Amino acid sequence: MHPRNRLFILAALAYGLLGGALGLVWLAYPGLVPGNVPRIHAHLMLLGFVTMMIYGVGLHVLPRFSGRALFSERLGHAQFLLANLGLLLMVAGWLVLHNPTVAAGGLMAWAAMALFAFNIALTVRHYGPRGA
Repeated sequence: MHPRNRLFILAALAYGLLGGALGLVWLAYPGLVPGNVPRIHAHLMLLGFVTMMIYGVGLHVLPRFSGRALFSERLGHAQFLLANLGLLLMVAGWLVLHNPTVAAGGLMAWAAMALFAFNIALTVRHYGPRGA
């Protein structure tokens, strides 16, 4: 497995544990964590755990299913940076209730998703029958 894909999976696990712990702390002590805790929790779980896991597994498995190498490893690296920085920036923005920071992080997270879609689409595109 490519080290970047392993990092996506490890990051997903870390975000899942962090998001779950945040949810439990928020339920037990509602005023302890500042900011918009429901949005932080939701995005740690969905963008952090679910989406990062999809990225890690998808970048590993989908090229193998198509029988071709990933279109661009560089796009995969850029995607990793944008996805993680974007999520962390969104969380920071919600902690201090600063919407422009949340928006910048959201744009970065969306750009990571666009890179993933582009990279995978070009990896699995149809080339015609093999051997022709």
